[in-house]
Amino acid sequence: MMPTASALSRLRMSVMIRAVTMADAAAFRAIRLEALRLHPGSFGAAFEEESSHDVASFAAGLPRDPPDAVFGAWLPDDPEPLGMAGLYAERRRKLAHKGHVWGVYVREAARGQGIGRAMLEGAIAAARGAGLETLLLTVSVEAPAAQALYRGLGFRAYGTEPRGLRLGPGHYVDEVLMALDLCGA
Repeated sequence: MMPTASALSRLRMSVMIRAVTMADAAAFRAIRLEALRLHPGSFGAAFEEESSHDVASFAAGLPRDPPDAVFGAWLPDDPEPLGMAGLYAERRRKLAHKGHVWGVYVREAARGQGIGRAMLEGAIAAARGAGLETLLLTVSVEAPAAQALYRGLGFRAYGTEPRGLRLGPGHYVDEVLMALDLCGA
């Protein structure tokens, strides 16, 4: 059961940000499916597709080559993460200076506590440590709080992809394209 917002506020300093491991695969699957189910317009993956994958598939799909990682936020002694944020780096020679942030989600009861920011700061630090020069992400035009979080971390919008996600026949969501310059900041 998720802690109340007031309990989270008291424990904010206790939240641990770390990479999701194979041992966390079941918990990662649960939070990932929750995010996809509750916010289909915020993710490129679909709940209907992802829910058919078992825990072993989620474990096998976890990043293994740094700086690629899924960062999670946990309270002490709680196996259920409060949030997640993915990072992957391009490997092709001409693109290897760039990384991508994906799958950012914080459970509703944990929002407003700086958890999303802390996970993203971990991803940004990993990207910088790997020598990446730019981080890219897309965010739904319907997610102003997420856009504000990204802007607060230095991401800048450089365009909008019309109909970036197709949720169903005639139902599209535009996506804002954002970038963070890791060399200048």
